[in-house]
Amino acid sequence: MGDGITAIDTVMAGERELNAVYLIAASEPTLIEAGPGADHRRIVSALDRLDVTPDALAHIVVTHIHMDHAGGVGALLERYPRARVWVHEIGAPHLVDPDRLVASTSRTYGEERMRALYGTMVASPADRVRGVGAGDVIDLGDRSLTVMHTPGHASHHVALHDDRSGAMWTGEAIGSYLPWADCYRPALPPPEVDVERALASIAAMRSRGPTALLTSHYGPVPDPDTAFDRAADRISAWSAAVGAALTRAPDESDDELRAMLEGLARREFEADAHRPIDLERYDALGSIRMNAQGLARYWRKRWEREAETAPAQPSAASRSAASNADGS
Repeated sequence: MGDGITAIDTVMAGERELNAVYLIAASEPTLIEAGPGADHRRIVSALDRLDVTPDALAHIVVTHIHMDHAGGVGALLERYPRARVWVHEIGAPHLVDPDRLVASTSRTYGEERMRALYGTMVASPADRVRGVGAGDVIDLGDRSLTVMHTPGHASHHVALHDDRSGAMWTGEAIGSYLPWADCYRPALPPPEVDVERALASIAAMRSRGPTALLTSHYGPVPDPDTAFDRAADRISAWSAAVGAALTRAPDESDDELRAMLEGLARREFEADAHRPIDLERYDALGSIRMNAQGLARYWRKRWEREAETAPAQPSAASRSAASNADGS
């Protein structure tokens, strides 16, 4: 990537250009993202080839605690005894005790698919986990990372802005970028997706003027401003499509919403890539069905909140009583 930054393809689920972690060659060597536990050996092998010895790695920084990003943290801490892990303060307890995180992931993916994609998750020692928040700076010795709180995909999501190169690690705050198709796709899974916060996070990242965007799924993206525009447009389009579908049919099933989003994804992909979609590869991570479930939950929760805060409308009987009382 230049500026002492190296991308490592974890070949998650046997797929290339699906999941990345990054090594920063600072005076205190740093890994951005830990990948899933299932890819531990591949990540360690890559670090060995890059001459990162067990005593050399100083920091592991994760953009959020989902298992494709942080599932491998505990095992990496065992391998690299000097390293500390940095994570948003909301997510920190779940690295120390990952049982609830693993159970939630199992409910979303199913136990078998979760194990195939992510493997197991080892607990991280509490004294090696550091919680961070918006505006914090992680000192890497001869360079530093500024933390941005970027919720939307998850409440505990952060982006990281490198002071030396100007590059920004976006995690999944702009969704996923498919470099083999020049295609952007949303990442809006249950249970915490928040479309307004996702769009606000994109605006906040843009305001810092990053020189490059480095995504976890997958790799660097061309031209940050164009990437922000395209990502925001896709998030808005998928959200609007699900909202409209549920307005027409409030009890629309997950399967019906998935089929609708699949049609939208096909049209978007083919407009971007100028070739038919390979749906199996497109859907390898963060499935369309999962986005449908996340957005359906988002809209229903939003409408519940709006109903709770809306002024009460007087009933016909109370309107009649009021009319009689004032003599009209």
